[in-house]
Amino acid sequence: MPVVMTVEELRDYLAKEFPQAYGPSKPNKIVSVGPGTAVVHFTAGERHLRPGGTVSGPTMMGLADGAIYVAILAVIGPVALAVTTSFTCNFLSKPAPGDLACEVKILKLGKRLVVAEASIRGVNDEEPCAHVVATYSIPPR
Repeated sequence: MPVVMTVEELRDYLAKEFPQAYGPSKPNKIVSVGPGTAVVHFTAGERHLRPGGTVSGPTMMGLADGAIYVAILAVIGPVALAVTTSFTCNFLSKPAPGDLACEVKILKLGKRLVVAEASIRGVNDEEPCAHVVATYSIPPR
């Protein structure tokens, strides 16, 4: 799985296509990409919290979905219409507000489907707070 988009190319592309999530001063930050991998950090502020002061499930799911998309784009190129077709999230613990890290690994890259997993944790935590497995559909190339 060779990398066809660099971190800078991904940042520029996503800032243009998804400015609400990846534009300047937005909470999603692409840290690295590799052959079938990606790391995205997210700064969870007050608006991302649920009652009790922990990061909400929808926030973590959005982080994982976006980070998996980053890993896919890194190996297939700028395909805006790659879409999520299946998404399963297991919440393992309650993350505190602050910086989260989402580490992605592509498990299978097919012609039309991609299966990937993501692990989310606080940037200073050893153990994950969520684990995701997702499938994306890729338009014909």
